[in-house]
Amino acid sequence: MNEILNVILLGIIEGITEFLPISSTGHLLIAEHWLGARSDLFNIAIQAGAILAVCLIYRERLWQLATGLRDKEQRDYAAKLALAFGITAVLGLVVSKLGFKLPSEITPIAWALVIGGVWILLAERWVANKPEITTIAWHTAALVGVLQVVAGVFPGTSRSAATIFVALLAGTTSRAAATEFAFLVGIPTMFAASGYELMKTLKHGASHEDWDLLGIAFGVSCITAFVVVKWLLGYIRTHSFTVFAWYRIALGVALLVGLTSAH
Repeated sequence: MNEILNVILLGIIEGITEFLPISSTGHLLIAEHWLGARSDLFNIAIQAGAILAVCLIYRERLWQLATGLRDKEQRDYAAKLALAFGITAVLGLVVSKLGFKLPSEITPIAWALVIGGVWILLAERWVANKPEITTIAWHTAALVGVLQVVAGVFPGTSRSAATIFVALLAGTTSRAAATEFAFLVGIPTMFAASGYELMKTLKHGASHEDWDLLGIAFGVSCITAFVVVKWLLGYIRTHSFTVFAWYRIALGVALLVGLTSAH
């Protein structure tokens, strides 16, 4: 029963944090210090649960892109999504082949939270009072692809924060447009990552993986993320991301202070 409760809590944490710019991986790694460490497949699969929620929310936009490729504007947007995903896929494979593993220590996560918070404040200051630009440029799409990998290499960075705010800094000053592109490119990215980890797990034997618990966490993550993303898309119509920046900084500083006190 305790294990079921633990994975439910991890699913809720993932669902809340995956699309808020506060780092789902960072929060999961911190939570796992108390709720028990999980496999890479578990962590990526519940992220895929959150991504499924985005598919449901953006289902009309996805259908529009899939059926509107004869329209130049839709075709260009789809091509930019493909470019961002392609860059992420190639660089992600390189990082994987180099044997990168997520750190289990909290210190680098705490620093990433603080630095990411400062990054958000700078981006918000940059776009303040600028004319709203909703277009995603080619160089913006490429930077989003690169930053997805950076966020994966440095837990605590936040994939959504890195991609949304690099888009804002690169010229897409509309928070809604930057957020939509970041969320849409996350769909193939996270599903591909989940599929890759699943193949690796099956190749080396999956006897250690508790599929029932993983399924529970996947479902909880999906439901939670659906509610959170619906709220976030309404929130950013009239608010900036500044509150998330200060939350990141406060949490990062608290973790660093706690670690210092423990030593």
